[in-house]
Amino acid sequence: MKKLLPVALALAIFACKSDKKESQNEEESYVIPASEKSVSQSPLQESITRGKQVYADICVTCHLPTGKGIPGTYPPLDGSNWLTEKREASIYAVKYGLQGEITVNGEQYDNMMPPMGLSDQEVADVLNYAMNSWSNNVQERITTEEVAEIQE
Repeated sequence: MKKLLPVALALAIFACKSDKKESQNEEESYVIPASEKSVSQSPLQESITRGKQVYADICVTCHLPTGKGIPGTYPPLDGSNWLTEKREASIYAVKYGLQGEITVNGEQYDNMMPPMGLSDQEVADVLNYAMNSWSNNVQERITTEEVAEIQE
């Protein structure tokens, strides 16, 4: 029994030191999750990120995840000359809806897009997303101030 006591004591001391080392190593090797990192994004990139969610919640039903739309019914957003050449009309359409005939990439569309009830921020964000997704690359950011200027 006397021989076991020193061995037990040595094991207890070793275990305590070992636990202390492990907890120090854990602290030293802690990696900050990406969600907690302060990643600096440009205002355009931040808007695109928010706009992606708006698009997924509202626009994807008609314009599809690919932005290709449905020929003859819902116009494409991917490669759309409407987005690149008719900036104010695009803002107006997203903000207030659109009814009547339009031509997108040479094809006629005569349908109705109801107003979605989006805030000026959401309008800017979803347009920035659409204008910089798929094959689109319009780097000039739409701002909430620009959206606010468009009146019915």
